[in-house]
Amino acid sequence: MIMKSCLVIFLISISAMSFSQQTTSKSAFLEKWGNSKTYLLEIAEVMPESLYNYKPTQRQMSFKEQLLHIEGNMDWLGTTYFSKDKRNDGGIPNTKEEVMTLISNSFDRVSEQIKNTSEESLTDTVAFFAGAKSKLQILNLLQDHVTHHRGQLIVYLSLNGIEVPTYLGW
Repeated sequence: MIMKSCLVIFLISISAMSFSQQTTSKSAFLEKWGNSKTYLLEIAEVMPESLYNYKPTQRQMSFKEQLLHIEGNMDWLGTTYFSKDKRNDGGIPNTKEEVMTLISNSFDRVSEQIKNTSEESLTDTVAFFAGAKSKLQILNLLQDHVTHHRGQLIVYLSLNGIEVPTYLGW
């Protein structure tokens, strides 16, 4: 009986250690990043193309401009801090489909850049306009920026009576 109890405790301990070693800052980011991509593309999809130039007030960006701003920030942070490979700039997209393709490709590019970044290097400090930051903080900024502007896009949908897709978190 004692032997079985010891074996069970040992197996639980090994399982717990194995699980904790699988979850890293990088893997957690990549999981969240994939869900963030899916959710943003769902939001972009439900807005009719005829409303892509909609803006609630003159001083705000249009729906399309918000999406392009998100993409531009992903490209800037990804290529500045995780890879020097710039995207092949095909110009400003004109259609909803082109915008969505650009967004999707940018999410994928950041995913690849992060996959090719070592976990250890996430503690490296980099120069940033707001002061020195770790690469982990840059990852957090990438996600936070998408979330911030996605929230604005949700308001744009609501102001137009469009049902907002169900939130997709972790």
